[in-house]
Amino acid sequence: MEIIQRDGFYYLTNSFRKQGTVINRKKYLGKEIPRNLEEIKQQFLEQCFQEDIFQKLNKIKKNYTKEWKSLPESIKKKRLIQFSIDLTYNSNAIEGSTITKEETEDIIERNLSPHKALSDVQETVNHSKVFFKVIQEKRAFSEKVLLEWHKELFGQTKQDIAGIYREYLVRVGNYRAPDWQDVPKLMKDHFWYYKENEKIVHPLELAAIMHYEFEKIHPFGDGNGRIGRLLMNYILYNSHFPLAIIEVKKRRQYYRALEKGRIAFITYFLRTYLKRYEDYL
Repeated sequence: MEIIQRDGFYYLTNSFRKQGTVINRKKYLGKEIPRNLEEIKQQFLEQCFQEDIFQKLNKIKKNYTKEWKSLPESIKKKRLIQFSIDLTYNSNAIEGSTITKEETEDIIERNLSPHKALSDVQETVNHSKVFFKVIQEKRAFSEKVLLEWHKELFGQTKQDIAGIYREYLVRVGNYRAPDWQDVPKLMKDHFWYYKENEKIVHPLELAAIMHYEFEKIHPFGDGNGRIGRLLMNYILYNSHFPLAIIEVKKRRQYYRALEKGRIAFITYFLRTYLKRYEDYL
């Protein structure tokens, strides 16, 4: 998505592919760039996506749900365990864990511990436990729920930060997170946004927005990425969509999308998700 100027007027443009053809859409902005440009971008993006991507996403949900309902309970359990292994490995590896995919499988499925740092092993065990807690969660997303997830993930390895918001400044690469004194207010707004939009915004878009905004707030001393990715799956699971994994081998694209801003991240997430589940189309 970009802004172009022609004959003294500004336009917002977006290009996307539909059935092998590149579709170009343009929105008139006026002689000056509006102050509420981000809001206009969001609305324009939704209009473009609704023409094609949201239709495909809803088709994925329909076909996935039909398949899932037909599966025996033992197969459903097996698939969720395998997803837990894949998610745990990739999410922890993005954050620097030394545990391999095979070791993750041994830890979660066979209760076998490799000769690796005890903290990495424990956080592998805990991440899988929290994943199952997340998808079984019947309560609405709230501060209490979020802090419980974080405490269970780090309660045995980082007791001094587990289940509490940070009270110090943090920097992630070149990004400086908001002042810690602003975190409680920012998180309150975060929960409010979810409550106000969970029945309005498309679940895939909502999952992307909630993850993006959560990472920008960076409310915890550690584990923001892992909790943020679990949050995405909380939204998807409760909306009956297939779950999502950010693969460690593609973390650079993931980080770049986060750095480029909210619209770029939503676009990245939806397109990555579509590619992962294109078989359901």
